Amino acid sequence: MITLGISEGFHNSSVCYVEDGEILFASESERYSGTKNDRWVPGEFLEMYDYDNMVYYEKPFKKNIRRLLAGQSWERIRFKYDNYYSHHLSHAAAGYYTAPFKDCNILVIDAIGEWETITIWDNLKKLRSWSYPYSLGLLYSAVTQYLGYKPNEEEYIVMGMSAFGEPKYNYEYLLYENNHRGIKTLEGSPEDIAASIQKLYEDELLKLVKMCPKKNLILMGGCALNCVANSKIKGKNIWIMPSPGDAGSSLGASALKQGEINWKHPYLGYDIDRYINPKEVVDDILENKIVGVANGRAEFGPRALGNRSLLGDPRYNIKDAVNEIKKREKFRPFAPAILEEYADDYFEGPMNRYMQFVAKAKHDYKSVTHIDNTARVQLVEKDCKSVIRPILEEFYEKTGVPMLLNTSLNIKGKPMVNTEKDAERFMKRYNVNVW
Repeated sequence: MITLGISEGFHNSSVCYVEDGEILFASESERYSGTKNDRWVPGEFLEMYDYDNMVYYEKPFKKNIRRLLAGQSWERIRFKYDNYYSHHLSHAAAGYYTAPFKDCNILVIDAIGEWETITIWDNLKKLRSWSYPYSLGLLYSAVTQYLGYKPNEEEYIVMGMSAFGEPKYNYEYLLYENNHRGIKTLEGSPEDIAASIQKLYEDELLKLVKMCPKKNLILMGGCALNCVANSKIKGKNIWIMPSPGDAGSSLGASALKQGEINWKHPYLGYDIDRYINPKEVVDDILENKIVGVANGRAEFGPRALGNRSLLGDPRYNIKDAVNEIKKREKFRPFAPAILEEYADDYFEGPMNRYMQFVAKAKHDYKSVTHIDNTARVQLVEKDCKSVIRPILEEFYEKTGVPMLLNTSLNIKGKPMVNTEKDAERFMKRYNVNVW
């Protein structure tokens, strides 16, 4: 039986095909349409496989009632689905069915689903919930918009900015206001405002974690992408599915229909099936400092994990050069990808293969650390399915350094390179070799 799961209609739409528990394909729509956070699924996504049933990641009627009461328009869905699952259940299921453990608590935090904004689960049994207008996610998005960035897309910029400021202000009162309408005035510099909202989120997150008694904890919802806050959690075995936001809920809906998922890795999208020689890639890095890699199946989720990556030599001060290529703010940090067996020599703190935590650096390679000497580390394990593993091995053999700068192969406001044609355009437009 093949199930097609769909998440669409709001932002960052996606599909996921699952056959008898095996994931055949999963991808965000933006990779194909070229529109960042595209809200609609393209027609070609519906023709990849002959599916037996089609399922949806939330319950439209409940969501529309809330939208009408909030003064928003009624949103029509485009298809008749075989099953509709609630928004937070789809989030929880995406985490539960991909986790390396089964007995756990699940904490879902996002802007809003139908009504719910936070839920706590014992496995897939809901224990507690918080509803609109109380929302950590909506508040963080409102502050993101206030600071001049795009809500539901650029919250990570505010998270990065927070390291430059001091958490001088208590914005707890804003949690109880209707933040989908935005914030009119806040005191302080942008950096201090960012630090303050980040601190508030961290404090509230830790309060919620205390309500989750089990050792195993799954974090889901768009707020699970806040790697700085995730790193404050202690004493838990944490799993975060690589696409914890709404896009990942197409997988969650598919899993609920199928009853299981055989999760192996996040390389589930478009396949650029071509051989690249790691030695040649490393020679290019040594000569030009920065190269692109577009090889194998694209990652499902917002992090570039080696198959759609811009790689750089961390021994040189290349931050400004990479930010120039990507058209990003100069204060933005870059992440390192490192061979797992050497990670503890270079970093201290939580790390995993999906760049979901930050660790303190023990080294002086400033191109892959933030102003607070932290880095969002990608552990590249020996069984990694990406070409980044042999590239790192070759780079280590030639330089004695087991890591590379790793950022997504895109420019600000645009989706990551997806196809061969995308890679060719990127190479010509930005004068960067893409392997």
